[in-house]
Amino acid sequence: MKQKLLFVIDSLDCAGAEKSLVTLLSLLDYQKYQVDLLLFGYGGVLETLLPKEVNLLPPLPYTQFSKKTLSKQLFQLNNQNLNMLRARMKYSLKLRLNKLTNPQKARVFWESASSVIEYNLKMYDIAISYAQGVPTFYVAEKVKAKKKFAWVNVSYRLYGKEKGFQKQYYDSYNKIVAVSDTTREIFLETFPEYQSKMNVIYDINDPRIISEMSVLHYNENIEFEGLKLLTIGRLASQKGYKIALETCRMLKEAGVHFRWYVLGKGPEEDEIKKYIHENDLANHFILLGTRVNPYPIIKNSDIYVQTSKYEGFGLAIAEARMLNIPVVTTRFDAVYNQMTHEKNGLVVDMSSSAVFNGILRLIQDQDLKMEIIEYLKAEPKGNLSELDKFHELIG
Repeated sequence: MKQKLLFVIDSLDCAGAEKSLVTLLSLLDYQKYQVDLLLFGYGGVLETLLPKEVNLLPPLPYTQFSKKTLSKQLFQLNNQNLNMLRARMKYSLKLRLNKLTNPQKARVFWESASSVIEYNLKMYDIAISYAQGVPTFYVAEKVKAKKKFAWVNVSYRLYGKEKGFQKQYYDSYNKIVAVSDTTREIFLETFPEYQSKMNVIYDINDPRIISEMSVLHYNENIEFEGLKLLTIGRLASQKGYKIALETCRMLKEAGVHFRWYVLGKGPEEDEIKKYIHENDLANHFILLGTRVNPYPIIKNSDIYVQTSKYEGFGLAIAEARMLNIPVVTTRFDAVYNQMTHEKNGLVVDMSSSAVFNGILRLIQDQDLKMEIIEYLKAEPKGNLSELDKFHELIG
């Protein structure tokens, strides 16, 4: 009899955890597993890459309702919809009145909406929240399963109210999986009592698929004879775009002939566009949105740049490394889980001047750049052995 598995994640937009999940699902043996997948946001670009065997569950009524305009919500009011409207307004009001961190947003959402989010009545062998926050709360409270596993794919610390709120949900999990050793260590700073519960399974990447997708034809107007920089990441504060923009301005002022392409969408898009306009960077810092297949763009870049404040692992860096692209990255907590300074790239301080100097160094020292490329070519590619850890985890 097949094991019944449920995966829950926020969405399948083009980001690290999402790509990792799609890769994992593409590698499962569907002779052994029956897989359901629930999202809190539908329509992400990676949904098209899901294996046909995965049963994508319909949206929760609350998530469908909350996407409607206020006028439609009022027109369709009944007792259930009235409760959902109250939940949405309560959440929206708190967002407008307070500047919240991601853990705070997740807590406020769940405090506002959990009472109108129905239970999943199916009994699963294993239920997996593949991201922290709302998926973790949902699987803990609304799902029936013989075993429950929680993935932690960002490195962040919780204090006070956030720590207390999240602990009540993590208590219900059989195992907690971190995507790097550093992420595990940071999580245990908040919750040392979970040490015996914790496993480490790195984000899984398949070098064969990435290599094949990198040579597919793509319609991108990024043919450029100068230096091509690339950053991939959600347009959010975690990714350090202020550092990237200031670095871009410094490169322009230094007379470097370059374009800096960015793949991603997110809440800081308007702020980033404003900075681009005010500093006359429209021909230098170019937002491309998201792509189902970013690999031809990575392959045709000269330097991959990551300006993150924190990451659980840094999957985009791993993908650039697999395509032999030199990396300049800030020194976020988990960076040394895959980076070796001056071997497969440069690890620099978390400042625009440090990133600027790192990029400039690779421009000016072509011998160093070629040494890094040769090192990257010789590096082991991918980490499919992590799939064995997943199989061992789920039994």
